[in-house]
Amino acid sequence: MQFTPIGTFYGDAVYKYDAPRQGRLFAGHPGRIELAPGNNYEMALRDLEGFERIWVIFQFHENEGWRPTTRPPVPPKGKDRVGTFASRSPYRPNPIGLSCVRLLKIEGLTLYVDEADLLSGTPVLDIKPYIPMADAFPNAKAGWVEEQEGDLWTVDTTAVFAAQGGWIAEHSEFDLDSFARVQLSRGNFSKDVFDSSRRRLTIDENARTGVLAYRTFRIRFRYDESERRVMLESIASGYTADDLKPGAEDKYGDKQLHRDFLMFMSRDCRR
Repeated sequence: MQFTPIGTFYGDAVYKYDAPRQGRLFAGHPGRIELAPGNNYEMALRDLEGFERIWVIFQFHENEGWRPTTRPPVPPKGKDRVGTFASRSPYRPNPIGLSCVRLLKIEGLTLYVDEADLLSGTPVLDIKPYIPMADAFPNAKAGWVEEQEGDLWTVDTTAVFAAQGGWIAEHSEFDLDSFARVQLSRGNFSKDVFDSSRRRLTIDENARTGVLAYRTFRIRFRYDESERRVMLESIASGYTADDLKPGAEDKYGDKQLHRDFLMFMSRDCRR
């Protein structure tokens, strides 16, 4: 059995660790689905614009192989892993994903969407309308999910973090504030929210501080377990001074952004 993608999704999440656990946690990050030309998809899109949400069937194109069990972000009580078919793990026998996204508008062969949990470059296999009458079952039992011990941590920011994150958002497509909130807001009592096996994360338990990596930036924070609260304190470059010297290899094409960011911080500290 072979499938031919009908188009490609493009958005802010480029690397696997950028992707939110659920699309609704990534509101305010519009993306787009560009359908392939020459297939009469313009006709197939007719009448879709009246729907607020659509189902997007896609391929987990960066995953190889599958795993019979998976460790969800917040495991059920007394368990560390659940069966893959009882989860939304991307490592599946057939690498097919399903996401219910918000449809913003349609222009030609481009669908503008929000609240998508897809990586940029994801092949799209099909699109279907979300119909609340047929697709919503708010009283349906949710199995082990209802037994989760997790609850949300409160995530706040200092004025310094807000200024630094605002500058980066203004000068690039990176939203470090939203990324940190998604990564650090969910925890549980049996396994701490700060699980370094799932994130690019280091923790100093004695000082109650940590560093969360976002691409080549580093987000510094402190936390209070008793209040279940995280404070995002500041942002630092992940490059060393030697890394940023003229002529140094620029693998990710972002070193000038870091130089400008360091200059901004230097000026800001002198105020």
